[in-house]
Amino acid sequence: MSLPPGFLDELRNRTSIAQVVGRKVLWDNRKSNQAKGDMWAPCPFHQEKTASFHVDDRKGYYYCFGCHAKGDAIGFVKETENVGFMEAVEILAREAGMTMPAHDPAAAERADQATRLAQVTEAAVAHYRLQLKTQAATAARAYLEKRGLDQATIDRFEIGYAPPVRQGAFAALTGKGFGAADVLATAIATEPDDGGAPYDAFRDRIMFPIRDGRGRCIGFGGRAMDPNARAKYLNSRETPLFDKGRALYNLAPAREAAGKGQPLIVAEGYMDVIALVKAGFEAAVAPLGTAVTATQLQMMWRIADEPILALDGDRAGLQAAMRLIDVALPLLAPDKTLRFCFLPEGQDPDDLIRARGAGAMRALVDTATPLVDVLWRRETEGQVFDTPERRAALDARLRQALGQIADTTLRYHYDIALKDLKRQMFRPAPAKRGAWSGDKRGFAEAQSPLAETRSSALAAGTMGEDDLRTAMMLATLCRYPALIDRFDTVLDRLAVPDPQQGALIDHLAATAARDEDTLSGELRETGLDTVLERLLAMGHIRNLPFISGPHNADRASECLTEEVAKLRARAALRAELSEACEDLAHADGTEETVSRRLKQVLLARQSAERPRRDDMAATSEDTAALSDHIAGLIEARAWEKKNRGGT
Repeated sequence: MSLPPGFLDELRNRTSIAQVVGRKVLWDNRKSNQAKGDMWAPCPFHQEKTASFHVDDRKGYYYCFGCHAKGDAIGFVKETENVGFMEAVEILAREAGMTMPAHDPAAAERADQATRLAQVTEAAVAHYRLQLKTQAATAARAYLEKRGLDQATIDRFEIGYAPPVRQGAFAALTGKGFGAADVLATAIATEPDDGGAPYDAFRDRIMFPIRDGRGRCIGFGGRAMDPNARAKYLNSRETPLFDKGRALYNLAPAREAAGKGQPLIVAEGYMDVIALVKAGFEAAVAPLGTAVTATQLQMMWRIADEPILALDGDRAGLQAAMRLIDVALPLLAPDKTLRFCFLPEGQDPDDLIRARGAGAMRALVDTATPLVDVLWRRETEGQVFDTPERRAALDARLRQALGQIADTTLRYHYDIALKDLKRQMFRPAPAKRGAWSGDKRGFAEAQSPLAETRSSALAAGTMGEDDLRTAMMLATLCRYPALIDRFDTVLDRLAVPDPQQGALIDHLAATAARDEDTLSGELRETGLDTVLERLLAMGHIRNLPFISGPHNADRASECLTEEVAKLRARAALRAELSEACEDLAHADGTEETVSRRLKQVLLARQSAERPRRDDMAATSEDTAALSDHIAGLIEARAWEKKNRGGT
């Protein structure tokens, strides 16, 4: 059975030889470097104790320095499973999620055609390189010199020139014995619709050969010398060899450089790649005039775990980054992500390196922005979130983005990161956790009471009661994680003096778990399960029927709603009391006005407390104590007026 062209290349791109070999060997962790795909183990093909068997995961090959066995993933499966070539391909294809092609009698013919076309493109490379040395290429050579390309760089990238003649390449290639049909099939020449003589597809252009991972020339990119040309850059049209969505410029050399530890940098064009390579960033590639595709992303990740997108510092570069996010999110994995390097406005890598040197580029690469931050920027930049509707719309967009991440662990951590960014935007980070603030400041440091209120029963007991309520709310949300969404904003404003309970609040605010078993597993992994155990051991929590008894989400929700109302009422009472005491101390209000304000707050608090009858006694005691305190303040104010002559 013959396989269609490109099938084996796609299979190799999707297969990690380190994973295939890892099923048969025990890696030497002291000698191996997993991050670089450089793995060593005792050879599975001969008896030895030392790790002389080497696997290069980036290149997809293995070699034993003892018995000299070598090959790729297909060969390894053949040898270790004792199967034939096609059966080994079927095994790997099944593991990679690829469907084996049906028997195709024309597959061999297509494979033969691909071989012939590759010979044509190689001859075209030589033809264009020769043309760059002619008198007709004077302007092209001057342009390359102006862009800083010396002869060594021109030779390294096999840069050539297509003269402004109608049948230059076509005539040269057919004159060397290549069939006209094959020259047309490579897209080096084009046949007009009217059936006239074929003509060159590239004319008066600097030519950049495009090679695949095996080193074959599969197509060309041409840079127009005429400033009025319809397309500044022109790529080969799609052919049996060339699919621009499945190719990367400078792929093979970049793969080798990345294997030696260099960062993989993805630029936008040919000249950017060449400039990066000249500056020492040899692991540089570029998509071919289109947005990065899912296939190209997979190709990059076969080379490096965190490719860095070096995008032009203009609106188009930013838009390209934003579009790429949606391509990348479904493909992300814990060890496969992206970083973004945004260049100064109006500059590309070539401009930056020529203006400020390789060090400036290195600084940007070293501080490249993680994908999660670019996602947040996309969803928030230039927008105002001054209404509940706008904030809700932001939440909906973030949930939609998170839903695209297939890996559940990674999705959980993205959720945590985005919620942290959201909290930073909507409220300043607290210096330390204090009491529920009850206002738009969210968490607030516990305020010291005024001198007039320090001795009151209310001030003496408030903090302890709030802590008990908060502990009950945390325990309830741990037992009923499905209620977290409803009380998410409450979590952002809860505060406790215990830092471990504070960590539990942060975890509940960030978790994506909405069932008790999943949340329990997360708490065990983070060590927060012991905090929950201490909460559940508290008497006022342990005796709650929906905590210790049967599951009752409705009653739990009612209880949380009541406790939130109580916390808000108590916060309002504290705020009013402090303000009233200030008014009395600074003569900013009359005794009658202050007394009326405080009584209104007391009524609001009593209304909030009313659903829980067992708290009414404590409420009455607090109310009486506060009334006594107010009376004392008013009496002190009257005495002060009298002694100052009523002023």
